[in-house]
Amino acid sequence: MLTNERHAYILRLLDEKQTVKIQELVESTGASESTIRRDLTDLEQSRKLERVFGGAILPGQNLLEPSIKDKSTQFLDEKIRIAEFASSFVQQGDSVFLDAGTTTFQLIPFLKDKDLVVVTNGLTLVEALNDQGITTYLTGGLMKPRTGAFVGSHTIQALQNYRFDICFLGINGFHADYGYTTPDPEEAAVKQLASSLAKKTYALADHSKANKISFAKIMDLDRATLIVDEISKEANAGLEKKTTVKVVDR
Repeated sequence: MLTNERHAYILRLLDEKQTVKIQELVESTGASESTIRRDLTDLEQSRKLERVFGGAILPGQNLLEPSIKDKSTQFLDEKIRIAEFASSFVQQGDSVFLDAGTTTFQLIPFLKDKDLVVVTNGLTLVEALNDQGITTYLTGGLMKPRTGAFVGSHTIQALQNYRFDICFLGINGFHADYGYTTPDPEEAAVKQLASSLAKKTYALADHSKANKISFAKIMDLDRATLIVDEISKEANAGLEKKTTVKVVDR
């Protein structure tokens, strides 16, 4: 391949997969590793991609944080299916951490009549939890207007008073190499802590989050069981080397 052909190929692959690895590009183009590294550097200087360890991602994607309004209608059917499936892991009388998010919100109707105690950092979840008669503790803290999530030192301090049977996390991306990620480091810190205080953690994600990488790492894949509505066999094989993957209706 000529240089301009490789560049076009790299950008086309990035558009399809959101992320590319150097080794993958070496194998698919037949170019040397040093050549691919130069290609990525050239494209980064042109602001067409961003270099990350071992590869590249689309520019500006890892800090982008959609609002609750934007996310609430996206992949809604998939989120409901994921939520119903995830609820099957909740036992009568469990203590539950329910992360702020639109997929975790869909869990709430399926938690009715299980005699649960729920702790959440999601302001938008509270009314629905109350409507279902579920005993709920709200962490408090600094509220993020775009997501309705409480974060910061007060949230961290409040969480340290609890221990959970089960923790459900919302995520913005999952990747075999980069783990679970989210745009905001403060939200990542809350998710990390909640997971560490739980006997079992489940990360809930629709298929659009596959191979996505956001700015702040939450944790490695093996720290949580991944529940997803669908995923390719190739991607699933790579993920299952790192963690347990539960595919809805499979």
